[in-house]
Amino acid sequence: MTTGMVLDLFGGALWLVVLIVTVIVMPGLMVGLIVSIFQAATQINEQMLSFLPRLIVTLLALMASGPWIVNQLMEQFNFMFTNIPRLIG
Repeated sequence: MTTGMVLDLFGGALWLVVLIVTVIVMPGLMVGLIVSIFQAATQINEQMLSFLPRLIVTLLALMASGPWIVNQLMEQFNFMFTNIPRLIG
């Protein structure tokens, strides 16, 4: 196993983690920004108003993208598992 192969595997795995985290976190960040703008405009400083919509949207994003996330992780695992002989040497 060469250094280039290790870097390719690590880069692919890191990119997959970034994609999965982005899919889960970005909707919550967008809703948080919208709620913050609303709170600043109306001067309502209720903590549940900022927390609950973000929680709900993050859970909905996780539920909606769950099959895609599992599929991506399975593809990565299958690639690693089927290429063990090539990766070892």
